Amino acid sequence: MENTFKILCPTDFSECSLNAIEFATRLGEKLNAHLVLFHVLNREDYLKLSPMDEEGKNQLDFVDEKLENLRNAVLDEALVNGLAGCEIAYREGKIVPVTLDYSREMDANLIVAGTEGMNELRSQIIGSRASRMVEQSDRDILIVPRKVFFKPPRKFVYASDYVEEDKLAIQRVVEMASLFDSEIDIVHVSSSHKAIDKSLHMTMVEEIQPFVRYEKINYVLKSYRDDLALGLENYLQVAKGDVLVTLSKKKSFFDQIFSKNLSKKMSYFLNKPLWVIKGF
Repeated sequence: MENTFKILCPTDFSECSLNAIEFATRLGEKLNAHLVLFHVLNREDYLKLSPMDEEGKNQLDFVDEKLENLRNAVLDEALVNGLAGCEIAYREGKIVPVTLDYSREMDANLIVAGTEGMNELRSQIIGSRASRMVEQSDRDILIVPRKVFFKPPRKFVYASDYVEEDKLAIQRVVEMASLFDSEIDIVHVSSSHKAIDKSLHMTMVEEIQPFVRYEKINYVLKSYRDDLALGLENYLQVAKGDVLVTLSKKKSFFDQIFSKNLSKKMSYFLNKPLWVIKGF
C-alpha cells in the first residue's frame, strides 16, 4: 500500500457526512485509492443518534456496527469500479485535532469532509468545524456541502494568485481533471481594472502554459469591485464550475478570501465542493 493514494473520510453518520463518503468513494474509484472511514467518538453526537442510551454503554457497539455497515456498502459498490480497499477506524477526543492527527498517522493524501454549507440561521455554529479543519490541516482537503451530490466534474475552477507554487498546484489539478476529462479554468480574481493586472495575467499564462501540458485549460482574469469571495462564488455559478480549488499558502489569495471571518463565510455559502491544496 506504499504508493497507493489514501483518502481519509471523517463521518458522524449525518446526511452531510454520508454525502462526503459518496464523494470519497467515487474519487477513490478513479484514483484506485484506499479509503478509510473515520469516526471520532463524541458523546454529544452519539446522544443525538441514540437518545435512549444516556450512559453511552452501547456507544462503541453502535459506532462499530454503523462503520461496518458503511464499509460493506462501499466495498460492495466500489471495489469492482477500481477502489483499492476500505477500512474503518475510530478514536476518542475532539473532532478536528483527532481527525487531523489520524490523517498524519495514516499519511493520507486527501481528506474528504462534509459541511452543512448554506445555512444562514445557524451559520455561527455549523460549518466552523469544516473551516477549522481547512485552516489546520497539512493535507489536501475537499469540503463537500450537504446539498451537493456527486457527479463527474466537468469543470474545476482554480483560483490563482500568481505565486510560483501555482504551477505545482495546477499540476495536481490536472492529474485529477484528466481522470474525468474535465476542463480547468485558472482564474485570477482582482478588485481593480488596472493594466498591471492584465500584464501580470499574461505573464502567468506564458509561464504556466509550457509547464502544464493539458488541452482543456482556460485562463481567466476577472475584476470585482465587491467582496472577492462573492466574486469568486459568482464566477463559479456563471462558468458552471463543479469544484473550486485554491492553494492554501501564507500571504496568498487563500488567506485574503478564506481566512479570518471570510473563511467561515465562504464555507457557509459555498454550494460547490472546495478543494484546498496544502503545499508540496
